[in-house]
Amino acid sequence: MSEEKIRQDSHLADSLNADASSPNSIIPRLQQALATCSQLIEAGDISKSNELVAELVDFLNPISVSVVEDASNVELETTAFEILTEIDRFISSPSRNQEVIDALSFELPKVVCKFACASNRCSEIAELIVGHLVSMCSPRDMLSILCAALSSPSETFNVPCYFAPLIGGLTKVIILIQRRQFEQVKTVIPVILGVLKSVSLEADDEDKDTEELFHKAIVLAESIQAVCKKLEQKDKKKLCALLGLFVLQLMALASIAMGRNISSLLPIVLYLSRFLPLCGISYEGLITGPDIDKFKTICGDDRDDDMACFSHVKHGGSLTVIWGYKSNEASMAADEDFEAVKNELQMNQTKRWQAIGMLKHVFSSIDLSWELKTHALDFLLCIMDGGATVEIQNDNMDYYTYMPTLYTALQAIEMVIIYAPNAVLRKKSFDALKKVLADVPSSLRFDILKALIQNNECSSMIAILLDCFKREMLAEHSRSISVTSGVSEAEVKDPPCASFWSAGALELVELVLKPPKGGPPSLPEYSDAVLSALNLYRFVLIRESTGKTNYTGVLSKDMLQKAYNEWLLPLRTLVTGVVAENQNDHDQLASDAICALNPIDLVLYRCIELVEDNLKHA
Repeated sequence: MSEEKIRQDSHLADSLNADASSPNSIIPRLQQALATCSQLIEAGDISKSNELVAELVDFLNPISVSVVEDASNVELETTAFEILTEIDRFISSPSRNQEVIDALSFELPKVVCKFACASNRCSEIAELIVGHLVSMCSPRDMLSILCAALSSPSETFNVPCYFAPLIGGLTKVIILIQRRQFEQVKTVIPVILGVLKSVSLEADDEDKDTEELFHKAIVLAESIQAVCKKLEQKDKKKLCALLGLFVLQLMALASIAMGRNISSLLPIVLYLSRFLPLCGISYEGLITGPDIDKFKTICGDDRDDDMACFSHVKHGGSLTVIWGYKSNEASMAADEDFEAVKNELQMNQTKRWQAIGMLKHVFSSIDLSWELKTHALDFLLCIMDGGATVEIQNDNMDYYTYMPTLYTALQAIEMVIIYAPNAVLRKKSFDALKKVLADVPSSLRFDILKALIQNNECSSMIAILLDCFKREMLAEHSRSISVTSGVSEAEVKDPPCASFWSAGALELVELVLKPPKGGPPSLPEYSDAVLSALNLYRFVLIRESTGKTNYTGVLSKDMLQKAYNEWLLPLRTLVTGVVAENQNDHDQLASDAICALNPIDLVLYRCIELVEDNLKHA
């Protein structure tokens, strides 16, 4: 290269590193930089051209940051538009050498998408530039370049307006890939979903940019669908399964991002629902789980790193069916008869339990809105109506297989009860809890209730569960009386229910009144649980003594003495002490503590009286 040329390059580098604050100087310097890069590449000076491209990027980056940080600055927006227009003019020139385009394609997508954040018109021209690069360069190269740009934004540009043109570019790239489509798409999808997940967790209720980003993702799904239609059966099956998982993950992420803005979310739900028939997805297969498991098996096992991006597909599967329940438009878009699905779930206990297991993902999610959880509860109550009210004994069904699923589902419903923002939702979730418990055979209901109580740290929830336990005892006792009508309780050899009317009932009382960690329960924090445990103990004691039975062992001398010395007297000492400590305080906290302990005091003394009376006759 001539000395004169070297001096020109040096002058250009100095020019790029000079003050870029003057808008009038930016475009000429950009034009000069692009022209010189082109000349160097055409001359075969790759090393020098790479240095100059890096300097060009360093020159434009601070300007793009200024545009984002001062979004209301009209002059900066105009500068951004002029920069993008000049870049578009440069790469669109018919005389442009392909080697120049290839060299610039490694850096330009990331650069232009930063300027896309300036305005809608900047976003449009940025996507146009990315589209030109896609049409001019190798699809496989552009796929890697665009994925890299999506994966590595700075914190400033971790926003939807930066990602949108890149996803738009990938939409075009996928159509152009001619070989190993499944493997290429499987590489792209984790990147897209990672971006959408990040954006979803940060989205505001009225965030139009986030909404637009999901529409871009839907267009990308349409590109995958178009590729599916061109493939042979084996490859088509794999790519359709991957598309199905992608759609379900999109359903979940869109629900997280826009769950409080249903009017914006519903159109996306309808678009996504239209993909279900092509992918071979049915409502029944989604809500019971087989479709999701099948697709995961087809696409790769859970140890595959690319499969980790589908962490919310079960949320998405449940939400897809819930939307079919809430919206006729959604079920029509999915080409589904929701009434038939509902009837099947109501009549088939196995499938109903599988559906309950799927719904737990919605109930336990901290990211989904309360409105969507309300819809999920409505759906659950809907499928529990019908066969759920009658206990069905199916000899061919292995009930124990489903107990872990039902247990975790009930724990998820507990979370809704505990954290629900209003009384209406708490009541609805409690109704759902009771319905699911009623659907469990009585022989196993005791074990589930006991496990829920043992593994709970919320005093109010423990109180609710103990009350459920007491209702079960009362119901079983009533049924036993009706069956043995005319026979005294003392003559009935078998207890009403071997599970509930057993020593297990007293084990639950002891769990609260004498916690395993030692010492009496913490008061007033555990007032609700303590009061419910005392009421349960009093109920059992009265029922057994008046009926002259002892199914639970509550009337045995050893148990009476244990309850008296280890549960009731230590609790009386504790209650008396806490009341005394707060008696002279006149703040609200002390007043609340005393109010919480008053009903405990009343029931406690009644229990002590009952135990003392029974000890006299033991």
